[in-house]
Amino acid sequence: MKIGVISDTHLKKPTPELCQLQHTVFADVSMILHAGDLTELEVLEAFSGKEVIAVQGNMDSRTVRNELPSKKVVEIEGFRIGVLHGLGNPFGLPRRLAGTFHEVDVIVYGHTHRSDNKVRDGVIFFNPGSFSGGFPFFGKRSVGILTIEEGVTGQIIRL
Repeated sequence: MKIGVISDTHLKKPTPELCQLQHTVFADVSMILHAGDLTELEVLEAFSGKEVIAVQGNMDSRTVRNELPSKKVVEIEGFRIGVLHGLGNPFGLPRRLAGTFHEVDVIVYGHTHRSDNKVRDGVIFFNPGSFSGGFPFFGKRSVGILTIEEGVTGQIIRL
């Protein structure tokens, strides 16, 4: 099973470029995880037809914050994936997130605008980077794919 992972879209509505992901990078994914800072709920319409699990980020509107949780755990094919955005200083964020979830195989997060795909103490810390670009919103745009087979592997896709 493949899962599309995106974060930090920072959009008020879907753009043609965001919608195009469904036909390119996310064409064969079964679901999408959005790790926050979508800004407005309408952004999720870009993924219509796919199951979408999203959490709120620090830059999201009041509507998004009222509708989406700050964190969520999903179980997929026996693997537990924690999804959240992240807060505060982006440096050292994975270390601070380590105690946020218990008994998960993967922690998906955003906020830093930098991709990450490392195993720490047996947990995969996976940040797809930023759809809108690096901090502060320029260059190095990326999304990710998690593949679940006998285990979970992550891949960062540069856009």
